[in-house]
This record gives sequence, C-alpha cells and structure tokens, in this order.
Amino acid sequence: MTDIDRDDSRRPDPDASPATADSDRRGKLTVFLGAAPGVGKTYAMLTRAGRLKAEGVDVVVGLAETHGRSETAALLDGLEVLPRLAGAQDGQAFDVDGALTRHPRIVLVDELAHSNPEGSRHPKRYQDIEELIAAGIDVWTSLNIQHLESLADLVAQITGVTVRERVPDTVLKKADEIVLVDLPPTELIERLKEGKVYLPENASRAVDRFFRLGNLTALRELALRRTADRVDNQMVDYLKQHAIEGPWATGERLLVCVGPDELSEKVVRVASRLASGLNAPWLVVSIERADREEETTERLQRMEALFRLAEQLGAETRRVVGNDFVEEILKLARREHATQIVIGAKRNRGWTRFLSRSLPDTLSRKAAGIGIHFVTPEKDEKPPAPRRMALPGLAAYRQPALIAIGLTAAIAVAGKLVYVFAELPNISLLFLLAVLGSAVLGGYVSAFIAAILSALAYNFLFIDPLHTFTITAPHEVFALVVFLCVAIIAGGFASRIKEQAEVARVRATALQSLYDFSRKLSTTATADDAIWVAVSQLQASLRRNIVLLLPDKGDLRVAAVWPPDTDLDTTDFTAARWTRDKQETAGAGTGTLPDSRFEFRPLMGPHGLVGVCGIEQTEERLDLNAERALSAILDQTAIALDRARLSEESVEQAARLEGERYRETLLASISHDLRTPLATIVDAATNLRQQCETMPREERDGDLRLIEEEGGRLSGFVSNLLDMTRIESGMLKPKSDRLDVADVVQTAVERARKYFPGKVIETGIAPDLPPIEGDGVLLGQVLFNLLDNAVKYGGEEPVNVYARRDGGDVLISVTDLGKGIPPAELDRIFEKFYRRGKPDGRAPGTGLGLSIARGFTEAMGGKIQAESPAVKKRGTRIVLRFPAGEKKADKAK
Repeated sequence: MTDIDRDDSRRPDPDASPATADSDRRGKLTVFLGAAPGVGKTYAMLTRAGRLKAEGVDVVVGLAETHGRSETAALLDGLEVLPRLAGAQDGQAFDVDGALTRHPRIVLVDELAHSNPEGSRHPKRYQDIEELIAAGIDVWTSLNIQHLESLADLVAQITGVTVRERVPDTVLKKADEIVLVDLPPTELIERLKEGKVYLPENASRAVDRFFRLGNLTALRELALRRTADRVDNQMVDYLKQHAIEGPWATGERLLVCVGPDELSEKVVRVASRLASGLNAPWLVVSIERADREEETTERLQRMEALFRLAEQLGAETRRVVGNDFVEEILKLARREHATQIVIGAKRNRGWTRFLSRSLPDTLSRKAAGIGIHFVTPEKDEKPPAPRRMALPGLAAYRQPALIAIGLTAAIAVAGKLVYVFAELPNISLLFLLAVLGSAVLGGYVSAFIAAILSALAYNFLFIDPLHTFTITAPHEVFALVVFLCVAIIAGGFASRIKEQAEVARVRATALQSLYDFSRKLSTTATADDAIWVAVSQLQASLRRNIVLLLPDKGDLRVAAVWPPDTDLDTTDFTAARWTRDKQETAGAGTGTLPDSRFEFRPLMGPHGLVGVCGIEQTEERLDLNAERALSAILDQTAIALDRARLSEESVEQAARLEGERYRETLLASISHDLRTPLATIVDAATNLRQQCETMPREERDGDLRLIEEEGGRLSGFVSNLLDMTRIESGMLKPKSDRLDVADVVQTAVERARKYFPGKVIETGIAPDLPPIEGDGVLLGQVLFNLLDNAVKYGGEEPVNVYARRDGGDVLISVTDLGKGIPPAELDRIFEKFYRRGKPDGRAPGTGLGLSIARGFTEAMGGKIQAESPAVKKRGTRIVLRFPAGEKKADKAK
C-alpha cells in the first residue's frame, strides 16, 4: 500500500459529515428513556432543566405531567411554564404555536408517545416535537420503551397488555442524545406500593397486571439493549467522522418479504428488531403477480397499512411485479446485495403439505450464500386451513354455462352433418373448437363445462354403440380420456391467454393515457398551460376534485381547480402550506392536519419544490393502479413546471445579459467619446486661465472656438443618449403636424453646413412634393443624424440629399460616396452602438445616430432602409419613406 493509499484510508468519512452539518442547522432532541412508568424520567428531566436554568440557559417547560407526585411538581418552581392550548378537550394539549413564538433555546415536552386531542394540527405529540426541532429549538422529552412501534407485539406477548400509544422507531433513532433513567424492578414495585407512581386505588391493579417482576425485568432489558445500540451507533459515527481505525460495523442488509396475510405484520416487527440488533438497513418488498387483473380493496388497504408500519420502523419499501416469486426475490436480493432474507413461514395442514411446496421451502432450496430467517405463527395461532376454491352463486355460472352449452350443441350438430356425408376418424377435433371458443368467450369455467359436454356429446353421437353413453372398445375409452384432458388443458390455456390479454389491454390503456398526457405536456409553452393539462388529466383519471397551488411571494396561490366550483377552507390552506414548507404529504389520511378534505402532495422538480397538488379524499381509498397513475402524473407535472420556470428564467437571464451588454457598451462608448471633448475643453480653459493676458488674440479665439465646438459635440452625445432613453422607455410621443418636406430638408442641410463648414452638401427637391404628417423637430433630427453619418464615412466627396414622390409616398434619401457597407452588415447599421471604422481605423461617435434615426422614423409612421453600393459601385444611401399627407386625408374621408 502506498502512502497516498494510507492517507486516503484515514480520511474522515464524507457520508458522516452531512449528518453532523444538518444537526447543526436543526434543534437537538434529547430523550429520557425508561423501562416503565414511575422510574423517574420527568423528575430527572426537570432536575437537569433546573440546573441549566440556574446557569442562565433559556429553558422553558412546554408540557410536564407530574401525575400528582408532589416531589416532581416541586421541581417546576423557578421554571417558566408555557400555557397549554386554549379550548383543549382534555387539558393535555401542547401549544405548538406558543412554543414557536416564544422560541426558547430548550423546551421540555413530556410524554413523547401521547396523542393530541381531535382537531389538533398533528394527531401525535412526536410530530409537534419534530416541528419544534425543524425550527431550531432543542427539545427534551420522555418515553417508555414499551411505546416503540417495533416492540409493540413483543411487549404484548411479555406483559399481556396491548400498548395503544406508539411511536415510530425512527423518532428514537434521530435523537441526538438518549438519557437512560434506570431503576431496579424491586424498587419500582416498592414505589408503586407506596403510591408514588399511581393513586392507591390503581396501584394494586397495576401490580397484579403490568408491574410484575418478570415484566419489569424484561422491559428493563429492552431499554438497556436499545440504549446500548444507540451508543454503538454514536461511536461508529464518531470513528467515521474522525477517521479513527477500528472495528467497523458489518455490511449486513436485510430483505423482508411480506404479503397481505396476517403474519406479515409480525414479520415486519421481527425484521425491525433484527435490523436494529445488526445495525443494518432493511428493505421490505411485496411481490405482485403480473397477470393480476385488479386488486381487492381489502388487500390494498392491508398492504398500505403494512408498508406504513415498515416505513415508521425505518425500512425502505418497494413493490415488484412478477409471476415467479422465488426468482423475483432472489433477483432483488442480488441487486440490493442483501445478506439475509426474512420471510413468514406458515404451517400447512392436510393434503396441501404433500401436494404443494411452500414459498419458504422453495426459497431455502434455491438461495445460495444468503441467510434465511423464517418467522412462524405463535403456538396458539391456528394454522391456515387448506385452500378451498370459493364457489360463487349459481348466477355467476349462468352465462359461462349457456356459452358452453350453445357452442357444444352447435359443434355437435355440425359434426353430425359432416358425419352423414363422410365418416371421419378424427371428428373429435371439432369439439376442441367448442372448448376453445368457450374459453375465449366465457373464461375457464365455461371451457371446463364445454370440455365435459363435448366428451359426453362425442361419446353419445360418434362412439359405438351410438346414442348411448356405453363404450365397448378399450381404445375408445383411452381416446375419450385423452380428448377430455386435452380439452381441459387447451381451455385453460385459452382462458389464461384471454385474462392476460385483458390485463395487458387495461395496462396499455393506462400507458396510452400517460403517453397522451406526456405529449400534451411537451407541447405546453407556459406554466399555466401545463397546470391546466395536469389538473384535467388528474380529475379524469381519479374522478375526484383536484386543486393545484403554486408558490407566490412567500405564500401559496390557487393556480387551477377542477371542477371550477371547488374551494379550500382555512384547514386546507394550512395543510397545503405545511406541504410546501416541509415538502411532505399532509392533509386527509396523513398524520398532519387529517381534518382537511384534501390530501396535499408536494411537486418536486429537479431544482426543488415547484407546487402543491391537492386530491380530495373520499371513503374509498385509491387503488394501486390509481396511485401509480397519480405518482406518474405528478412527477411529469413537476418536471413540466420546472421546465417552464427555467424557460422564464432563461428569458429573464437573456434580458439581463442584454442589459449588461448594453451597459458595458454604453460605458465603453461614453468613456471615450465623452472624455475626449471634456479633456479638450479642460485643456483650452486651463490655457485661457493661465495665459489669458499674454496669449495672442488669434490663439485665444482659437481656444474659445475649440471650447465651443467640443461643447457642441458633447451636447450632441448627451442628446443622443437622452433620445435613445426616450425611445427605449416608450416615452417618445411625436406630434402629428402637416410638414413641408422641402422646408424641413433645407433647415437640416443648413444646420449641417454650419456644423461641417468644409463639407459640400448638395440637394435635389422635386417641385410637386405633397406634405406629410409628422414631427418637424424629430424629422429634422433624423436628417441631421443621417448627414452627420454621411460626412463621417463619405470621405472627401459631396453628400447628396434628394426628396421626391413615389406613388403615394414621399422618399427622402441621403447619399454619400464613401467606401460603402458590406451586404452582410446592412441590417446591423441601425443597431445600438454599431460603428464602422474610419479609414484610419478609429470608430467615431457613440454608434447611436442611425439607431435614433430609425426610432424617430418608425415613431412617425415611416420606414428607413440602407442601400449599398449607391452610385458607381460605391457609397451608401439611406432612404426614408413616409406616406403622403393627402393620401391619409383621402383614407380619412
């Protein structure tokens, strides 16, 4: 091993670090764990809280149950006790909102396994505690070991008492600290007899039932073992985080096989204890037949309850579809690297133990290298009776029987007609048509009846002696038996193929529906379109009211409902907000706000939560197929909404990038084009101030003229920027006056001649020009910008300005004889900040002149375009086109 390898092996485990980081962002849970009531959990918790309070720590009591014990109640003196929830039916309700508003550092909430009164936000108190921890508040609580979900059956077996209040094992596993409050069973019994645990009238009954020495000893062992497992987990986490070499936990992984039978609940609980003892992850799997046409409501409810129990105990759950149960289990075990399989093993009785091999037996025979644990029923449990075919009523057989009788009679008549003309030796093959037809039309029962009737009809009509059921030849007996067996087998296969075809048809319909939904989603361009497609699809598939909410400014808004008259009350909105905040299912049928009419599910996209979907719940639960369709639709909807959000963000990002480019170009432009005239003005002003008295008159006049020219140039830059701002903001509102084109052109040309005194500008104006409607100031500015551009890029040649009539329009053109513009750049010259270089390579101006000209022209209802080459394969011509004023007047009339 190299040095690098040794260094890598001692690095901290990266998988252990996120857990630590996450615990720093949340509150911490401390559980005072005891073996039974009366060991002193509340007393120890209050004593420790009093010490921290004396040290100045912000500790409050959210809920403490003293059960009338004076020494425990005395510990509440000096501690802040939060008020309980007003209006609670039993006075035991913990005020979660009050604790969140107070937000202390540590809050004490006694009796973790207690149930909340009806109408509370959460049905169980441990869910209130989870909300406090998520808000960053440390929580201390108490728990007896018999309240753990995985130990419920074991505790009932030991003590004979069924515990009603239960807590999922995951709650204890997530605890940051477990404080074991231990008391020997003999001392606990003495405390009970002295009335320090229950009232005297209840103490004697408790000693006779629950508080027996054997019961308390067993419960104490369970508490010690569970605490030791927790300490071992903490030590392993510490070793991983600090890269300390030592004995690591083994890589055990359990695969637990369950079904809808009653034994499966015990299998799950046993597997939970086994996984806890091995410190191993475990996977609970249910195998479903691929050819099962539909699931019964009872079976679905039982499987859902079983999976919820497994998830509460910390397991991962999965459903697998297949016909060969053993092959599917072994395939999944190899794929998940399972080292042990846990499965229930029932005792068969009667003839079934000889004629059939059970699933555990087959699994143990084929599994190689994998340990198998069999969970058997209790001794007092009766083994399951041999399976008997459930016989439906006579009405269920009526239609299959009629189909079989009709087809058999038709084939018998046809066979008799054929036999009259030709005595065929294989006439019995005709009756197979009756069996196959009955299987296709009426199922297996009809095929079986047709097989029996066909055998009887064949014997009666075609085997000597005819018209009797007597058979004289031995080979005819053999042929009849073979025919009957073939008919039954063929009918069974045909019926099975029909059933599978029906199942395939149902699933193909569901897949086609999902495909159509996916295709509709793919064509949606906005989030609103995707929302309405999803809501209509869900309502059509589930036949229930659907509501879809989207995040909006820190809250939720109803984006779509179907039917349209569906409304949400306060409880519904509260459950929806909980789903948004916690990204967990809430509402009807869940552990959070079950009084809501809707079950709210989060829509999780690749980049987080994108919405919340509410499905109205009824007494009839969704079956497995509906759940699969719902999950698929919600997943695709979440992706579509996330895609729409990303599309909107990309448009906004493109706009921001364009704005950034605009800003950078503007800064780059004005940093040079504004700095140059400013520097010239400052230099000239400095010379005048320092040498005004001694400077010759010619030089002084030259500096003043330079200041005037550069100031005008600077004013032009600022005017261009202001004009472009008006155009971009939509604040440009041109006047609508009747303009004499000749006057506007002459005014603009005179202005340009003053600004460029050394430049020759020629004009040509047609005498019959009609007036146009527009803004004279803006049109003059457009012409001046075009002349300015022509002077800069036209070289020493004259600039020509022409105005003429073209049908119903007036054309004004400005032409220079410079180098011209490449065809590929003709459309770009009107863009902001686009500049062509001078012959010396320098790009003058801000690049806004032509862009402003286009904005002003289009604002007045005209058009502008560039042509190059203009004259003799050189030069550039900019053409303005405006509708004639008289043409507009004619249209108005």
